[in-house]
Amino acid sequence: MRLGLNMGYWGAGNDAANLELAKEADRLGYSVAWVAEAYGSDAPTVLAWVAAQTERIDIGSAILQIPARRPTMTAMTAATLDTLSGGRFRLGLGVSGPQVSEGWYGVKFDKPLGRTREYVEIVRQALRRERVAYQGKHFVQPLPDGPGKPLKLTVHPVREQIPIYLASIGPKNLELTGEIADGWLAIFYSPEHGRESLELIAKGRAKAGKTLDGFDVVPTTPIVVGDDWKAAADTVRPYAALYVGGMGSREQNFYNQLACRMGYEAEAAECQDLYLAKDYAGAAAKVPLGFIDDTALLGPKERIAEKMQALASSGVTTLTVSPILQDLEQAKAALRVAVDALDLAGVGS
Repeated sequence: MRLGLNMGYWGAGNDAANLELAKEADRLGYSVAWVAEAYGSDAPTVLAWVAAQTERIDIGSAILQIPARRPTMTAMTAATLDTLSGGRFRLGLGVSGPQVSEGWYGVKFDKPLGRTREYVEIVRQALRRERVAYQGKHFVQPLPDGPGKPLKLTVHPVREQIPIYLASIGPKNLELTGEIADGWLAIFYSPEHGRESLELIAKGRAKAGKTLDGFDVVPTTPIVVGDDWKAAADTVRPYAALYVGGMGSREQNFYNQLACRMGYEAEAAECQDLYLAKDYAGAAAKVPLGFIDDTALLGPKERIAEKMQALASSGVTTLTVSPILQDLEQAKAALRVAVDALDLAGVGS
């Protein structure tokens, strides 16, 4: 199991600190640094900035939003970042959610499975530097009866194949991820419940005539180091409440649905009610301690090492840590503890 760093969203006042974390992760031998986007900073600009100031660490999008870009534009971006970084780019994709897709991008959020499949097919076609010609239900290019003609990407990526990851939560999307992607970007992953997700991914891999061998399982996991793991969990509460309570609408919150499938249905409903009523502190207090402990790295090094053993045994291959809501020195210390804990756990690669 390797280590990664999730730097989250840029532009929240912690930009300089995030760059220092990327540099520290690079120095410590982390495998990859991921950058997110929603409706603020875009990921590619930040990834280029980080790549220019690091040496060895891979850079990855977690995620580039599918409704934000035509697939050929995504292929152009991937090829450019791979070239600029010397072959260090990983392309993470996701459909986002209905509110962002329709509210920010003006793209109807329907048939996400079909759209994702076609999108990935076109991206791969473009990155193979074939002339792009595609006739799908969601994407058609060139447009018929017009002046357009099939074109070929003019940029040569450093590698023959840029790895593609999908962020997925629901059962059908997990199966699709196994079938068409090289890796899975997971959130709120627990060793116990993650096995069910990996069974669905393995089912998709089998459809493509593949196994889980070589498939990268990449959960983003909050890390808070301290003697008292329950106190450490309180640091994660606002983050968990934002997702379980406030991401998406009452009717369509994928993270809330995930918490329900993990056995926290009543607590997830209470958290959502309070969050949508703008009682953010109350919502954070309602996030179950068990849910936080299941999905985070909390406490002293030895306890974190035990969790790492469980994560590796469940099938995780790249453990992406997120030292959220901590100052720079605490966050850098957490990155160092993660390296020591991985060594103690004996599951590093």
